Amino acid sequence: MRRACLCGQDPLTGRSFEHRRDWVEKKLLQLGRIFCIDICAYAVMSNHTHLVLHIDIAKAKRLNNKAILIRWHKLFKSTFLCQRFLNCELLTKAELAAVNARVNLYRERLRSISWSIRV
Repeated sequence: MRRACLCGQDPLTGRSFEHRRDWVEKKLLQLGRIFCIDICAYAVMSNHTHLVLHIDIAKAKRLNNKAILIRWHKLFKSTFLCQRFLNCELLTKAELAAVNARVNLYRERLRSISWSIRV
């Protein structure tokens, strides 16, 4: 997209998009708290951002299943089985296996830069 002005003032129209800078910063910091990715440094420029990231694989491995689901559901809708698991309802072995498969998928995604940037 050409002439995209993310933040700052559009030199052609004079319109200010400075209000977006705070939104982008808050969103980046929120994602840093949810994902197992440390934001070491960042800069929000007028038409792009710079990020220095550290993927914390050890943190993703340390988190228990409940913590993984809680983090993931801060951004994405929960499944019925995951809600039942979080509510400490009794699950069958097959249901628990399905929840564990979902948790493993979310654990991988919570340490994925591409998933953190999509949001």
